[in-house]
Amino acid sequence: MTVAHHTNKVIITGPSHPLLAEGLRTLGYEVIDAPNITREEVESVIDDAVGLVITTRVAVDRTLLQKAHQLKWIGRLGSGMELVNTVYAQERGVTCYSSPEGNRLSVAEHALGMLLTVLHRISWSYREIQQGLWKRNENRGTELSGLCVGIIGYGNTGSEFARLLAPFGVTVLAYDIHKTGFGSLYIQEATLAEVMARCQVISFHVPLDATTKGMADTVFFDSLQQAPVLINTSRGEVVDLNALVQALEKGQLSGAALDVLPNENLDSYQPDENQLLQQLIRRPDVVLTPHIAGYSHASFERMSQVLLDKIRSGA
Repeated sequence: MTVAHHTNKVIITGPSHPLLAEGLRTLGYEVIDAPNITREEVESVIDDAVGLVITTRVAVDRTLLQKAHQLKWIGRLGSGMELVNTVYAQERGVTCYSSPEGNRLSVAEHALGMLLTVLHRISWSYREIQQGLWKRNENRGTELSGLCVGIIGYGNTGSEFARLLAPFGVTVLAYDIHKTGFGSLYIQEATLAEVMARCQVISFHVPLDATTKGMADTVFFDSLQQAPVLINTSRGEVVDLNALVQALEKGQLSGAALDVLPNENLDSYQPDENQLLQQLIRRPDVVLTPHIAGYSHASFERMSQVLLDKIRSGA
């Protein structure tokens, strides 16, 4: 694509609410709103860009940053900066903003909805009705109220999920390697070992990095003592799918709710990936959704507003 060169140019590389482009123009930026731009096209026009807005489409690695001679900031719509080489960006004086405040409520609601769907067999029994089956005893539900819920990662989405759980009278055990001093009322700070030992539900709300990739692996599942329902609305690679399927088959888990997968391009699946996916789909105790937890209509707008506010204030 051919783009005129500007001295105050910002490139938006993914879908965003119109208020973002409008707001950036109000701040004096020349905005290239190109939600379908390819990586190669970004490389060809980034030389004089001062700002870059990304979603999950374009990785901002060392190579791209080296071509971005005028870049002052990178804005991430949503949470998770794993696609950005933040260390190298910082070395080059590039400020990185993300907007997890914009979609934390959407993710938390979705996690709660998926959990209730698994516990009360909602989607599975609906699927059976579509096949002309009316099975009551087989689809008897498990109440969330009174259970012990483990939250791994107590940041924006983890704390929001805990807040939504309050009316259910649950005990929340929250584990976070980065923070302490957040326990209150029904929320207790806990070690990972305590979460694995006591919780009947475990929900992941962590960024993807070297410490969390493959965190839910065979060793993790072997350590579980309550056969919990596992929820993952964070990043697909946090959970080892092979190990997850085996844990379900062994009864180490009583269910799984996944909004993310290690590979979310289903068209590219190899036979072994397809087989794993089919094993999950066939299970009555599993719910899958296509990475939509943080993508509600309201959060789509809110993420743009949060990012715009941070860029405006330079905070």
